[in-house]
Amino acid sequence: MVFAAPNDALARAEGVLGADPSPLHASVAHQVIGIWQRDWGDMRIALHHLRRARDLAARADSADREADVLAALGVALVHAGRTQQGLAALERGVERGSGHTRARVLFRRAYARWVLGQHREALEDVRRAIPVLRQADDVIWTARALTLRATVHVAMGAVDRAEADFTAAEALWDTTGQELDKADAVESRGLAAFRSGDIPKALRLLDEAEERYAKLGTPTFMLNIRRCEVLMAAGLAPEALAEADAAIAVLDGIGGQSTRKAELLLAAARAARLAGDAHTAIARADMAVRLFAGQRRSWWETHARLVLIEARVTAKRSSGRLMADTAAVAERLASFGAPAAPEASLLAGRIALNLGWSTEAERHLGVAARSRHNGPPLARMTGWAAQALRARVVGSSRGVLEACRRGLDVLDAHRMTLGASELRARATAQGAELAALAQQASLDSGSPRRLLVWSERWRATALSTPPTRPPADPELLSDLTAFREIAARAEEARRDARPVPVLEREQRRLEREIRSRTLHLRGDTPGDGHRFDPGRLLDRLGEEATRLVELAVLDGRVQVLLCGQGRVRRFEAGLLAEAETEAEHVQAGLRRLAHPGAEARLPVVEAAGRRLEELLLGPAAAHLGDGPVVVVPPARLHRVPWALLPSLRERVLSVSPSASGWLRARETEPPPGGRQVLVRGPGLATGGAEVPHLAGRYSGAVVLEHADACVARVLEELDGAALAHIAAHGTFRPDSPLFSSLRMTDGPLIVHDFERLDRSPYRIILSCSDTARFASVGADELLGLVTALLPLGTAGVVASAAPVNDAAVVPLMLALHKGLAAGLPLAEALRDARAALPADALHLATSWAFTAFGGA
Repeated sequence: MVFAAPNDALARAEGVLGADPSPLHASVAHQVIGIWQRDWGDMRIALHHLRRARDLAARADSADREADVLAALGVALVHAGRTQQGLAALERGVERGSGHTRARVLFRRAYARWVLGQHREALEDVRRAIPVLRQADDVIWTARALTLRATVHVAMGAVDRAEADFTAAEALWDTTGQELDKADAVESRGLAAFRSGDIPKALRLLDEAEERYAKLGTPTFMLNIRRCEVLMAAGLAPEALAEADAAIAVLDGIGGQSTRKAELLLAAARAARLAGDAHTAIARADMAVRLFAGQRRSWWETHARLVLIEARVTAKRSSGRLMADTAAVAERLASFGAPAAPEASLLAGRIALNLGWSTEAERHLGVAARSRHNGPPLARMTGWAAQALRARVVGSSRGVLEACRRGLDVLDAHRMTLGASELRARATAQGAELAALAQQASLDSGSPRRLLVWSERWRATALSTPPTRPPADPELLSDLTAFREIAARAEEARRDARPVPVLEREQRRLEREIRSRTLHLRGDTPGDGHRFDPGRLLDRLGEEATRLVELAVLDGRVQVLLCGQGRVRRFEAGLLAEAETEAEHVQAGLRRLAHPGAEARLPVVEAAGRRLEELLLGPAAAHLGDGPVVVVPPARLHRVPWALLPSLRERVLSVSPSASGWLRARETEPPPGGRQVLVRGPGLATGGAEVPHLAGRYSGAVVLEHADACVARVLEELDGAALAHIAAHGTFRPDSPLFSSLRMTDGPLIVHDFERLDRSPYRIILSCSDTARFASVGADELLGLVTALLPLGTAGVVASAAPVNDAAVVPLMLALHKGLAAGLPLAEALRDARAALPADALHLATSWAFTAFGGA
């Protein structure tokens, strides 16, 4: 009962002890209390009750009762970090037990050995236990043993064997009322899904397990550890670190299992390293190493040492001693048969390369490269990364490019199994090194065209195909409606200076629910392999007398690839870090200029624009010709107001996340019917003054304002429109970019809403501040309102990358639509609209803030 209804079992056991029981019954009651405290409470209290249960079993003169208690005590001692005492108690339990009871003790010893990382010994014990449990028709313990054997298989990388055992166990669990064991089985299947490379399924199963645990009111430390692993693989390392640290705090607060604390510290160390926090990673990993060593858990200690070394390398430490330590860890992991062994060999090869030890590097990289043909996608990625580095050591440029291509193909296939645009974007971080290696090899070869191909290979890939459209899930729709209502109430309370903590907590809860449901979506669109054809791009540019400027960053310096006139030319510009700093200065200047009275800042902003041009275009600025220009910047430069750069200021200028994306936009056909939709949201300083004028210009346009400007109606009209103009307050959420929003009458219209459209508008104009702000994630990806629209059928967007003056926006928008009504493309209409404005600081800053994205 302690695993079916834990809290009820605890109350029953305490009731038994209050009724003057016999030694036999008192032993059972103390054991139940001990198990409850062992798994969900204070280990000191657990050990006290389990020792009392052992003594009472001896008094009752029941060998099987004593064996059973010794098994529970042995597991508790192992979890408390007293490994030798725990294994001794389990050994004594095996000796005292017989038949069916002995099989149960063998199962517990197998579990303890799994905790210790002694996987082969664990398999032997559980294999001995299962036939006896089956013969005794003990459904519950047979299911537990099958679940444990599957979990050990997962740890050893044998996922296919694990799935067979999980399936058999699940069939048995369905015949029992053991709700805690069922939850544990769902959690373990989530881990197996993760090990096989299915992240959406893993997240779904872990969330299901959490719901089951919540109904039982039990803590979930093992679940926390497993979810951390999945979150890290999904590119969500900061979330994994926060989850691990929060679980550690809870565990410390209840005096819980020392073994779980060590595992949580290891998860936190891995997450901190992936999040770029080497100091925290070193601190957490060092603590984990010491705890595992004290617990005599060699398998775990070796994994913690690997993370500690990785963190030190991230902190720019390399030495012969570190090289030797890494080689020893790799050898130890290989002896365990651990799936992480190739990762350690790859790290040893990297360190050897840093030290200039080519022979050593080639040897370790060769070992790591063996994993490139087998295992889940991320393991094969490790192998291809090793193969690429190995080819570079021997000076084979062709070998480097081939390994990079094969590795990115593996990751691309994996990425397309992810339905959520956020996960697709973040997953690209795994391929950043391969993309950089290929670009460097291309640069070294002296071929600008080849460098362009590899610059495109791993750029803005999340925008290459639309995210999986969420199903008509009633619970998701309900959560979205509730979120909108709560967000609107919170906004109203803030305006009235009323307290909002309760509303904010509920809003955050609903955001978590919505995000969780979208992350569960599995990809349903095959990848196209990103076979970018520079010839097709050059032909299209030639037809339109357009130049495309793609900026690649290698070793921190901007490389300008100027495409046009049938060729690709390369120019070297400035340092990316300096350009980013200058872009922040420009943003600050534009914020000031958005308010009257800041005219004195105009020369400062213009000077910053000249410096940006030197850093970002360098000598290429003199070769742009006279025609339209398309700029393809890296994600880290998404906040640059490109129209401020002197050589681009009076041009037909558009920006695209990738050259491939620009080509797709140019080839996107507008929808039939030419329907226009004009939306005016609440609370604008100008009241969306341009909308009534535009309604007069576009006869038959759908105008949504006041009560009609609600989310459901707006989405209905936007779907498949030819042109949409939305005048509404925009809010960018850097902490959660897919909750960036436009304020409608009934609350925020968020990115998740746009992703439910069958086809977003062919052209869309967002006339308010900061609607073109993005979060830079993954290798070179952007998440935000504009990037949500581009894969859904939108060929062109006009939006603002900086705060703007609402009053100055109105004439700009009217002039823009005048050009569109005359049949001009978005970029050309925006260029003409800038020229039509007064030349004062306020209007200049407003016009520079707006950018045309895409190719329509």
